[in-house]
Amino acid sequence: MTDKVLDSGSGAAIYSPLALKLYDLVVLCLSNSFAWTCPTRSVLLPFFKAHLSDNHLDVGVGTGFYLAEAEVGREAKISLLDLNPNSLKAAMDRFGRPCDTYVGDVMKPDPLPDGCRFSSISLFYLYHCLPGSMTEKSAAVAHLAPYLEPGGVVYGATILGDSAGHNAFGRRLMKIYNTKGVFGNRDDSQEGLARTLGAHFRDVEIRREGRVALFTLRAPISES
Repeated sequence: MTDKVLDSGSGAAIYSPLALKLYDLVVLCLSNSFAWTCPTRSVLLPFFKAHLSDNHLDVGVGTGFYLAEAEVGREAKISLLDLNPNSLKAAMDRFGRPCDTYVGDVMKPDPLPDGCRFSSISLFYLYHCLPGSMTEKSAAVAHLAPYLEPGGVVYGATILGDSAGHNAFGRRLMKIYNTKGVFGNRDDSQEGLARTLGAHFRDVEIRREGRVALFTLRAPISES
């Protein structure tokens, strides 16, 4: 992993209050179904729920859709981490229950206070927004690994790059988002994802749905 710290601000800055009002329609409905061919309700939401624990950290929270739809138990402890305060507020308001919120950058060391520990950590549609090569952006999971309880799981979904064979709609969105710096995923591949995540976790599982890779990570290599 490189020591260079990359700026992940461009990927987060787009989420203004107006953009967040449109997010569910544009991303979760239209783009997921017709560009990335990985439907939200039949694929992504069940995957989110399958690995959700009662002590959960959601990273890159978007509008809070997944937490709001996941039927989270009343006794669950939910925490949110995002670089954009607008997203944190939107997600917390939508979830509608008290939760701990943190403004932090997973591309930098120590994005959370000392002592935070979670049984599950989710990164849905965050990874493809991070800058740099796949090796460089794997710093995100390396920085989150110390906050994972023994036996816990890090899981997420990310849109793959050009090698995924995007349709015309997907190619258009890829060009726009990568040019604007919202995405940083032109060179992201399933093979590269497996290799770079495997540098930080012993147990890596990846499956592909459409142009999206769904991954689960267990047993951090740094874990004593």
